[in-house]
Amino acid sequence: MPLFGAHMSVAGGLHNAVSASTALGCETLQLFTKNANQWNAKPLTEDEIRTFRRAVIDARLKFPTAHDSYLINLASPNDAIYRRSIEAFVLELQRAEALGLSYLVMHPGAHTGSGEDAGIRRAIAALDEVHSRCSGFNTMVLLETTAGQGTTLGYRFEHLAAMLQGVKNSDRLGICLDSCHIFAAGYALGTAEEYAATFDEFNHTIGLEHLKLFHINDSVKLFNSRVDRHSGLGQGAIGLEVFRRLVTDPRFRSLPMVLETPKESDSGELMDPVNLGILRGFLSRDATSRAG
Repeated sequence: MPLFGAHMSVAGGLHNAVSASTALGCETLQLFTKNANQWNAKPLTEDEIRTFRRAVIDARLKFPTAHDSYLINLASPNDAIYRRSIEAFVLELQRAEALGLSYLVMHPGAHTGSGEDAGIRRAIAALDEVHSRCSGFNTMVLLETTAGQGTTLGYRFEHLAAMLQGVKNSDRLGICLDSCHIFAAGYALGTAEEYAATFDEFNHTIGLEHLKLFHINDSVKLFNSRVDRHSGLGQGAIGLEVFRRLVTDPRFRSLPMVLETPKESDSGELMDPVNLGILRGFLSRDATSRAG
């Protein structure tokens, strides 16, 4: 079965994200190892690293994952931003490695006017430098599909394929597929035929063997809007049936699926238990129908 989890707060310590995941019965988790809206970070202490690693082992979580800072732009044509982004991403990868994380998810970057081809070349060169400076690391970098807002790269499968094919160490890269993002980017999922066609295109362009993790999010905005706004499952434009197909798809039965949905409803109800319950319900009903 897929491994369900959510992006968790690290308020009070990184290990608290593990405790929160355990309380929800999660099998995996995602977190920020530092403030996502700041370039710098206080160095991790040996005690923080040891406490977090022990908590993950005790909770039996699989594929613990971090997301990098939103400030990083490895496709920037601005040399100052580009260099700062590379330094910041090296730091992110070093922290993820120290914490024993399986994956570090990152947005491929925005070309900010230089053009998609130039942005992709810039990102490839940056990733090659990061890999060279972080030689021997076990943490894999995952390129995330994007909605394509502004000049953001990654809203077409071809962008990610070009990066995978262009780097010197493609075995150190994988893909994180965000359901909200691909829907907003114009990949149809609504009918069984559309769902099949989208994943056939992914497989043909990138290869399903590179797909390592899902971000499971509904979309506030409509199909092909190119706007990145997440919604709770069944509360947006994608609809619940798509998520049933995802979690019962035998090709994805062993992959981590992480919620990045709003934490509270308008009335203040905690929504992670609700959204995780929806996903688990799909699996339970599928198992019952198979047994019957």
